[in-house]
This record gives sequence, structure tokens and C-alpha cells, in this order.
Amino acid sequence: MFARSAVRMARYDVSPHLSKWWKGVRPDDGQVTRHLSPFEQQIVVPWLKTFPKRAYAKFSDSGPYIVVTAIIVYGTAAASDAADAAQDKSYRY
Repeated sequence: MFARSAVRMARYDVSPHLSKWWKGVRPDDGQVTRHLSPFEQQIVVPWLKTFPKRAYAKFSDSGPYIVVTAIIVYGTAAASDAADAAQDKSYRY
């Protein structure tokens, strides 16, 4: 008899245009069912365990290119310094 005029439970935590979509979802009232304790989180330990293997893999992959490039750069700088020193000595009295 009063079905049309009865006050229905309304959700105020949802936008009005989504109230029909969320009408069947019951809020959990802050109850946590699953969580991860801060004491169980190991952020750095897995990285430390795999660091040597990953460093070796990365160095073996691009290490030769870096070493050859460093040798070329150092050789060019040493040769330039030697040529500059030789030119400075040639202008002496």
C-alpha cells in the first residue's frame, strides 16, 4: 500500500547517477579482510640477493662497449696532451 511512498535506504557515498549500479554493494564499514604487514614487506632484500647476478649480466652485455669507449677516450686525451706538450716545447728558445 505504501510501497511507492516508502522511504528507501539511499547511499550517499556514491554519485546519484551511479546509485543504481552500486545499490547491491554493501560497504565493509572499515573491516579489513586482507592486509600486508610492514614487517612482512621485504623491499631491499630481494634486490640485494639478485644484485650480483644482474650486475654481471648487464656488464657482460654492454661492458665491452663501455671499456673500448673508455680506452679510446683516454687514449685521445693522452695523445692530445702529449701533442700539446710537444708543441709547447717546440716554441722554446
